[in-house]
Amino acid sequence: QVQLVESGGGLVQAGGSLRLSCAASGRTFRNYAMGWFRQAPGKEREFVAAITGWGTMTSYADSVKGRFTISRDNAKNTVYLQMNSLKFEDTAVYCCAARVGPIATSVTDFGSWGQGTQVTVSS
Repeated sequence: QVQLVESGGGLVQAGGSLRLSCAASGRTFRNYAMGWFRQAPGKEREFVAAITGWGTMTSYADSVKGRFTISRDNAKNTVYLQMNSLKFEDTAVYCCAARVGPIATSVTDFGSWGQGTQVTVSS
């Protein structure tokens, strides 16, 4: 199983940007499709973005499309989430997740999870 560690969260004003990173260790990183999910207080964990093992295909939630970009560097065993034009409603704990197989968007499709990093957007 792959181990995941997120970083890059913090406090930012609305309209600002942050880049999250997720470093993976363990088995061959390119074998894993990766995803970012988020969970706000009192809400269910929700899908944000996902990317295939080779980075050839991506998927985004409608709420972040056009503002967030997922990418990966397999040489560094790292997946990124560039977040621009941040809104108050983007405030949440952001977690990365990994799965062996094709790209997916459901929480239950992913077997490995990081601890998460807090993103707080002030209005």
